[in-house]
Amino acid sequence: MKNILAIALLSVFSLSAFSQNIDTRRKIEVNGSAEAEVTPDIIYIGMSLKEYFRDSNNKKKVEIEELERQLQSAVLKAGIPQENFTINNISSYNNWWEKKKAPDFLARKQYRIKVTDLTKFNEIMSAVDPKGIEYSNIESYDYSKIESLKKELKIKALQAAKNKADYLITSIGGTLGGPMEIQEINNEYYPQPMYRANVMMKADAMASTEAAMPDIDFKKIKLNYQMRAVFEIK
Repeated sequence: MKNILAIALLSVFSLSAFSQNIDTRRKIEVNGSAEAEVTPDIIYIGMSLKEYFRDSNNKKKVEIEELERQLQSAVLKAGIPQENFTINNISSYNNWWEKKKAPDFLARKQYRIKVTDLTKFNEIMSAVDPKGIEYSNIESYDYSKIESLKKELKIKALQAAKNKADYLITSIGGTLGGPMEIQEINNEYYPQPMYRANVMMKADAMASTEAAMPDIDFKKIKLNYQMRAVFEIK
């Protein structure tokens, strides 16, 4: 009998504690969003250099080292920091003996250059032997103030959520309280480059020193942020 009574008292106590933990506050859940479009100000350009023969007999070769020296010098002259000029890939023989056995082999090197002004890249292209440029292309782009823009959009999205909750509750005679829960819903979108002209520039297209940079039409970088918020109703 005592055991039965103890169990009953424990059950009543547990039920009472459980009921006290239930959140009985009235609340409203809303979503807010904010978006922005910005023009890219950082451009990543890929370039491939390739050895070639000066004569029709394939005897006088322009070595990849010579082409690379031209490119490095042009990059430094354009005021581009050394860390913004990197090697992407190499296609060449590893030692002199293997290269000797295949004198017709032409080595290649691919580079990546980070620029903030396409006219700088035009300067670089004009300073490198055009016959040694296999191709160049725009790989990707970015925006230098992207992180601060993200923070700004998150704040605006949260403010939009609060404004929505406020006018909905006010419209029915209620009063909006403080936030009970905030959740970030991230929907970012980064488009790839779009062009009005072919950006792959072959050696024959660059043979003229007057060859201009292609007409490039960048899509703007689009960002969209959504915030979910739960507010108390007083």
